[in-house]
Amino acid sequence: MTDDIRWLDDDEYETWRSLLATVSLLEAALDRQLQRDAGMPHAYYQILAMLSEVPGRALRMSDLAAITQSSQSRVSHAVAKLEAAGWVRRRPSPDDRRSTIAELTADGYAVLEAAAPGHVACVRENLFDGLTREQVDALREICDAALDRMAGRPGAGPLREAVAAAVRTKARGAQRLA
Repeated sequence: MTDDIRWLDDDEYETWRSLLATVSLLEAALDRQLQRDAGMPHAYYQILAMLSEVPGRALRMSDLAAITQSSQSRVSHAVAKLEAAGWVRRRPSPDDRRSTIAELTADGYAVLEAAAPGHVACVRENLFDGLTREQVDALREICDAALDRMAGRPGAGPLREAVAAAVRTKARGAQRLA
């Protein structure tokens, strides 16, 4: 039975463990920084940032869950907290009565805008400042290749659309807050 398994070779295993550790440590650093400086977890910042990057600053809750790679119940709970803070509002979808739209409010955008400099500084300090331009390019190529490979899997479509929207936002000259 285990003869059919393509086990990771030593280089692949070391790379895999390094990737897991890097993602885990980066996520923890981002969460600490945002809790300290903005009073919100990284997951809430991510929701606000994703909403800021789409037209109308609004998404169906199911798409928001897919983009953030969270369960619908987890996103619903987070959006309820963000709504209570006045940073997001929920409304029924005009196209589908079964769907709910999460929309970034002006107050939510202001909070995101205030939190963005510290967030970006944390990303830069913990990731990009330690890389050369060539390594940044290679990392993007690696991530793009992995995303392309997973494109047909659940959640990948909205996630890829979010990446494309962020690129379009930059191309329009708009300020990105993630």
